[in-house]
Amino acid sequence: MNKILAKTIILFLLFGITSCSYKPIFLEKNYGFEIREISLVGDKDINRTIQSKLKFIKNNQDNKKKSYNINIESTKKKDIVSKDSKGDPVKFEISILVEYRVTNDNDILLDNKIEKKNIYNNDSDPFKLEQTENIILQNLSESVGDAIISSIINLDDN
Repeated sequence: MNKILAKTIILFLLFGITSCSYKPIFLEKNYGFEIREISLVGDKDINRTIQSKLKFIKNNQDNKKKSYNINIESTKKKDIVSKDSKGDPVKFEISILVEYRVTNDNDILLDNKIEKKNIYNNDSDPFKLEQTENIILQNLSESVGDAIISSIINLDDN
């Protein structure tokens, strides 16, 4: 009886997964604009992640689309949020600040700042702590990249 039930559940899950047409929103290449040039200043890790998000819509070579230039300046800050009774850090806060400017033929269309923060626990293993910080930094940077794309889409709708 258990084998039949297990096979039935697996069969339903298989049909459910294959019939779903999941498609990531920001990987579509049907934007009504293209990014001609991306100028990056600041933290290299943040900039690399943001640039990888924006490269999907860079230089689509369609003359009908509006084309924009983006100037990005990023900074990263790590602070101690709390300490234990010995004075050792217990929690950290990592924050990134990204200032970006969207231009079209030397006209400033959008000038904006995005700040993202995350609080995380200290780890006695320095390698694990560094890996945690890298993952958090990657996630925050991807979130900023998505926000930049969304703001350009909203700019294009107006």
